Amino acid sequence: MSTTAIVVTAVAAFMAGFSGVSVFARAKFVVEPLAEYGVPRRIWNLLGAAKLAGAIGLLVGYAVPAIGVAAALGLVLYFAGAVITVIRARAYAHAPFPLLYMAPAVAVLVLAA
Repeated sequence: MSTTAIVVTAVAAFMAGFSGVSVFARAKFVVEPLAEYGVPRRIWNLLGAAKLAGAIGLLVGYAVPAIGVAAALGLVLYFAGAVITVIRARAYAHAPFPLLYMAPAVAVLVLAA
C-alpha cells in the first residue's frame, strides 16, 4: 500500500468516524439538517452506526484490503444516498456536504484499483 493510499484511507476513516460520532452526539450541525430533510429520528442511530462501521472497515483494510475496499464502497453508496436525500428535500445548497465526505472514500477506491 502506497503512502498516498495510507494517508487517504486515514482521512476517509477520520471523516466517516467524525460524522458517525456527530450523529450519536446529536451535534446541531448534523441533526437539524436531518430533521429538515425529513429523515426519521428512529433511524439516526443506524445512520451513525453505518458511518462508524465504514470508518472501522477502512482501518481494518490496512490488514485485509478486501474489507477496506468493501467499506469504501459502502461509504460511497451511503453518501450517494445522502446526496439524493438532500436533493429530494430541495436543500440544494447542502448537496456539497455529503460529497465532501464521499470524496475520500472514492479516492480510496481509485487508489485500490
